[in-house]
Formats: sequence, structure tokens, C-alpha cells
Amino acid sequence: MTESLSNSATPSHALYSTTLPGSAHWSLRVRRGMQLRFTDLDGGANLGLLMYNPEDLLERYNAPDTLKGQHTFKLTRGNCLYSDMGRVFASIVEDDFGWHDSVCGTLSEKALQEKYTARSYQDHHNQWTLSGEHSFLTELAKYGLTERDMAANLNLFSKVTTDNDGNLVFDSSAAKAGASLTLRFEMDTLVILNSCPHPLNPAKDYPMKPVGIEMLKAPPVPDDDYCKNFRPENIRAFENLSLIHISEPTRRS
Repeated sequence: MTESLSNSATPSHALYSTTLPGSAHWSLRVRRGMQLRFTDLDGGANLGLLMYNPEDLLERYNAPDTLKGQHTFKLTRGNCLYSDMGRVFASIVEDDFGWHDSVCGTLSEKALQEKYTARSYQDHHNQWTLSGEHSFLTELAKYGLTERDMAANLNLFSKVTTDNDGNLVFDSSAAKAGASLTLRFEMDTLVILNSCPHPLNPAKDYPMKPVGIEMLKAPPVPDDDYCKNFRPENIRAFENLSLIHISEPTRRS
């Protein structure tokens, strides 16, 4: 990955930036009050995302609660990403893609072997092909987590709809170079990422699509915040954060 650091703390300037190549994985701990901005650099990227509480790894992103609590199938600006303890990991504060898949899971090792020509690192180096399953498990192992800890994930920059028979359909036409999404983190979060293809992507050749990642300082969250007030359930999820924030030690700026 290519990386850069900045001393700027203004919301418009990234404190840190990197590019996650296609068929790659990464993880990092993001502090409360920070933002991550993801950009589909070439169009057609898929960014698999999992989230955990670094202080209690049993608390993790909960897809069913996130969707049913906000009465939605797709995720976009205004939506919050809930933990299984009813708290908000992150809020989608900016989004010009408009529809991110929340239900299709990740590309399994079996599907990779059946769908694409597998390329090993020994033979192809950085052009090797990875499954989302392998990528997630590799990152989870760094924190003592295993396959049993791999919850349902998000797929950013992938639009999935249904046809008249109720079948899930991947919308390749939604791909847009330069599309971006910004997450504002409402609590300390362990973020697990992979840039492997969406499991429903109909492409015959393995898509190697990079994603730009920038870390920014978030402005304070006002009472009339758009995400906080997007749904009544979001307000309650923010209220559930109050106890852990009260007990946090004071951090130096």
C-alpha cells in the first residue's frame, strides 16, 4: 500500500492516507471522533467491512439490527452502523455512491475457486487472487479471532437489488470512478477491510480494483446531527453510547 501522513488536523485534510490495492486486506483501530473516507478510485471496487469493539471483541457489527432498526435494505448517508449491543459504531456522514450492499456476505474460498482462475502469490506475487473469506480470517487472526467470530459484513461500492422473482441481482452499471463514502466513528472501533470482489459480481475475470482510504478528524456531533436524527432508533443507539463515553479516561489532544 502507498501511504502518506499529514500534520493537518482540519476536517478537509487527511491526517493519513493510503491505497488498498485490489485483492488485498488491512485492519486498523480507529478512535472515536475520527473519520475514514473511502474512494473507489477506478470504478467497480468492492470494499468488504467488519467492525469490532477493540475493548470487548465480543461486541461487533450487527447487520440485522442495523437494517431492521432503520427500516432499510440499502445503506447510504444518514444511516448508522449498529453493534450487537445497540450502540453506534459509525455514521455514514457523506456518500455519493448512494447504495451499499448489506446482505450478500463475502466471496468464499470455494466460490473463488469455482468462479475465477486462482493465482498463487508464489507465481503471481501482488497479482494473486484472494477470497474475502481468506482475507477476513487473516486479519481477524491478528487479534485472536477465528472463523466463529466472522459476522455478516458490509460491501461498500456494491449495489444489489432484487428482480421480480425476489432474486438478488448485482448492478454492475452502478460502478462509478471517484465515488466516495465517509464514516464518522462514534466509538473506538477495530476495522477489518478487504478489497476482494463482491460474491455476486458477474465479471469473468477477477476484478483488481483499488480503494483509497483517508483518515480525518471529525467535527463535534451537534444535537441536530443528520445521522443521529435520521431515525428515532439512531437517537437511542447514540444514547446507549453515553455510559462508555462517561467512563472513558480523558485523552490528551
